[in-house]
Amino acid sequence: MAGAAELLAGLAVPAVLVAPDTSLLVANLAAENFLNASQQALAERGWSAAFGPDSIVEGLVARARREGGGCAAFDVTLAFPGGRHARADVLVSPVGEAPDWLTVAFQTRSVATLVDRQVVQQGAARSAVGVAAMLAHEIKNPLSGIRGAAQLLRASQSEEGQELTDLIVAEVDRIAKLVDRMESFTDTRPLRLRPENIHEVLGHVRRVAEQGFAQGIRIVERYDPSLPLVAANRDALVQVFLNLLKNAAEATGKNGKIRITTAFRPGLKVRAGGRGAAVSLPLEVRVIDDGPGIPADLGDHVFEPFVSSKRGGSGLGLALVAKIVADHGGLVEYERIGDPGETVFRVLLPITHEPRAKDPR
Repeated sequence: MAGAAELLAGLAVPAVLVAPDTSLLVANLAAENFLNASQQALAERGWSAAFGPDSIVEGLVARARREGGGCAAFDVTLAFPGGRHARADVLVSPVGEAPDWLTVAFQTRSVATLVDRQVVQQGAARSAVGVAAMLAHEIKNPLSGIRGAAQLLRASQSEEGQELTDLIVAEVDRIAKLVDRMESFTDTRPLRLRPENIHEVLGHVRRVAEQGFAQGIRIVERYDPSLPLVAANRDALVQVFLNLLKNAAEATGKNGKIRITTAFRPGLKVRAGGRGAAVSLPLEVRVIDDGPGIPADLGDHVFEPFVSSKRGGSGLGLALVAKIVADHGGLVEYERIGDPGETVFRVLLPITHEPRAKDPR
């Protein structure tokens, strides 16, 4: 089985080769990362090195043995020691002319789901651009006239009338700010990207959050110190993660906790819009909070403009996040995991091998 082992080692998808006696013989690097268990631990302790008792994976392997063929389970939740969970497709297949040997592959997100979600985000961003341009032209210009008229009327009004004109001015200002935010979508020029250290960006975002909207909230960082640089527009990425942290802070409340993690996830490639060459997105940033999460009926629409679960929310923050991440060639995902549950926003970005330019200062 040396040939199969070598082939397995070259795969970017997490995969394990299972011997006829069900001992784990070979786990490729992607599988070690996904299962958070070394090749040696898997060989010595079997599936228990990765999963708890009664794992669905063991059941699928046993079923494949009984039926003498392959089997699969899609979009299942895998439980790991320590409370970590992951959703994945699990595919068990016999190995060519040696059907007593099996491969177990883990696809953490089906390709169709990733492509569909990316297309939806790009479509949402394009919709937001069109709506923003219309609003800026049709609404913002008349607002200044309404505001000016209200201010002129104020001087000739009684105290009660002045309160009403002040209300008009305040509401006009609120609408103007909303349109200003919408105008962020109308700039379709390519971002100016340069090699950036994602941890420096996240560190800046954390400091800003702790001095403002996240005061008193516990923020826990778990970073992979060996991550390569990302080709990014620093200011735009700061805006992305400030939005995500602000949402997390509002969801979890003063006594809650926010976790920020980074990791290198080899093997994930996405073809923009379903066309062209697939782009690798191995750099992962997750913002996790223990708040109640987004209502289930909104879960598939969180990145669309004007969709919000917050009372009085504009529904523009996450749409802007999706646009900026897409402008970086990346992808942002939302999911609810665990019980009682955590909300996870996962940002996937391409890396760059270009060196950082020296700071002219």
